[in-house]
Amino acid sequence: MSESENTNNIRQSTRPQTGSLLTIISITIWVIFIKKAETTRNVSRINKWKQNGITVAGGNGVGQDLNQLNWPVGIFINEKKNIFIADCYNHRVVEWKSNANEGETIAGGNKQGNRTDQLNCPTDVIVDQQNHSLIIVDRDNRRVIQWLNQNQQILVDDIDCSRVAMDKNGFLYVSNWKKNEVRRWKMGEYNSKGIVVAGGYGQGNKLNQLNRPSFIFVDEDQSVYVSDTYNHRVMKWRTDVEEGIVVAGSNGHGLRSLNQLSYPRGVVVDHLDQIYVADWKNHRVMRWCEGDKEGEIVVGGNGIGNQLSYPTGLSFDDERNLYVADYWNHRIEKFEIIL
Repeated sequence: MSESENTNNIRQSTRPQTGSLLTIISITIWVIFIKKAETTRNVSRINKWKQNGITVAGGNGVGQDLNQLNWPVGIFINEKKNIFIADCYNHRVVEWKSNANEGETIAGGNKQGNRTDQLNCPTDVIVDQQNHSLIIVDRDNRRVIQWLNQNQQILVDDIDCSRVAMDKNGFLYVSNWKKNEVRRWKMGEYNSKGIVVAGGYGQGNKLNQLNRPSFIFVDEDQSVYVSDTYNHRVMKWRTDVEEGIVVAGSNGHGLRSLNQLSYPRGVVVDHLDQIYVADWKNHRVMRWCEGDKEGEIVVGGNGIGNQLSYPTGLSFDDERNLYVADYWNHRIEKFEIIL
């Protein structure tokens, strides 16, 4: 082989190939993306909240005055940081505006009863962002009712309802504590029986069963997270599946152990699929990730007392401050995020 031919071969072998170059660029971009995602996830996982909460609703003892609550259960925070509270044994829903000293009754409050303008132990409330109506679990009247500008409409009746959620498409989800299931209704088709999306195979602890489900959360993929209260676990049900997976708890009824829950209530999932659970009888809020063997304490966990006493509903505002319905203390606590 001549020197010129050898030189040409060297030049050809060192010339970048378009396909190889694109592959290298693609791999590099993908690695950067993964590293960024991991960094974002790690930053989020080390998020902390101040351990001393700020009372933002109630906290003036049990009672029916507008500055008091009587066993608050479900809560909803809107974009203005106003708090909507299912004030169970006052048979009303109250709205506390940000920094207010008292709330305003916006549903019920007409004594305990079964008229459409009355409530009987409401346990959950959400705000439909499309029309700003309230959707309320009117538990002891066995119905889910909508309030819009003091006009009421029963959406679902004859149901042993516990909690309610709505997905991004406007589908309504209701947990049924007696039938041990969660059903979904399409907007405007509430005369139907709905579709079972979790449980529905009787009371039990198998992966296709629930035992007194309470709070529910629906993510962007329409996966349903259920506080499976008497099984001491949180279940995740993806769409169109016959059984769920355990994402928190399920190691028996435990007191203060990090791999156990005790009658879990409120459940919220953030954009990184981190699961926040009101660990009711352990008086704390826990954070779990799918696949974790144990959770970590976010707030509380010091036993019954003045910090948290049987926490129920959970919610975040747009700044990721955490709100907790502090059931036995008859108040709503705000835990500020530490940036």
